[in-house]
Amino acid sequence: MSFFNKLFSREKKESLDQGLQKTKESFLNKIGRAIAGKSSVDTEVLDNLEEALVSADVGVDTTVKIIDRIEKRVSKDKYLGTGELNKILQEEIASLLVDAPDSGFRDFDIPAGKKPYVIMVVGVNGVGKTTTIGKLAYNFKKAGKSVLLGAADTFRAAAVDQLTIWSDRVGVPIVKQAMGSDPGAVAFDTVQSGAAREVDVIIIDTAGRLHNKAHLMDELSKIKRVMKKVLPEAPHEVLLVLDGSTGQNALEQAKHFTATTEVTALAITKLDGTAKGGVVLAIANQFKIPVKYIGIGEKMEDLQVFNKEEFVDSLFSMNS
Repeated sequence: MSFFNKLFSREKKESLDQGLQKTKESFLNKIGRAIAGKSSVDTEVLDNLEEALVSADVGVDTTVKIIDRIEKRVSKDKYLGTGELNKILQEEIASLLVDAPDSGFRDFDIPAGKKPYVIMVVGVNGVGKTTTIGKLAYNFKKAGKSVLLGAADTFRAAAVDQLTIWSDRVGVPIVKQAMGSDPGAVAFDTVQSGAAREVDVIIIDTAGRLHNKAHLMDELSKIKRVMKKVLPEAPHEVLLVLDGSTGQNALEQAKHFTATTEVTALAITKLDGTAKGGVVLAIANQFKIPVKYIGIGEKMEDLQVFNKEEFVDSLFSMNS
């Protein structure tokens, strides 16, 4: 069995390397230019490195932390050469990510004693929310879990149809009502049905945009309340989906949603088509909420449980 686990892990790592290719090339090129022709780590090198990190969408706050750590490290180790700066940078970024909150998940599993495990998915339209739900359903099912979808985004005409297509594609049931129906009623029916069927995982879609922030907060709060009538601990997880290709805009969306509702986990999508994957570092470092999933391609298997160590390794590895 261990051989197959290693094989599966290697396949996942290869997918991760490939999915982060654009970010890695951009990131390493910028770092390379920052230290080109330098024989020591001086103020100019650190300034160039700071500029490279910010332009790679690592974000100002996170960049400042990284530069501070490198300055202390260079000062403490009395190390002046640039030859090992790449290694030091990798270690400090890894350290920064390790300090960030962790979901504790290493695969598509659910906590013991929490069945059905209810995931409420939030995020603005266009970030890949529905696709992420479909891929989550596929991967949970592949891991041997029974899954039920709930189409509680009843405000957008295509939302229910899109989720229905995914339920058919993955082969999992869906609870839905007509467009314009009460989202709370859909969520209630979904949790009630899932509990009656004794499914393992319930995934509920919600509206990506309402008239204003207050309306959105009220709607999400109401959906939570009605679910609790059936299952007092529901939802077990509020998953915010962010589009990694939007860079710093994803940070703004995270600020907006975390201020609006209690988000417990993050999924960052579309990392394969962008050079802005550095935003994962910014998001993981800035919010006290774990990055749980990353989307690194079109295939259903390309939604991966986020592994901080493997992410940093892929970001810096030169051989893929």
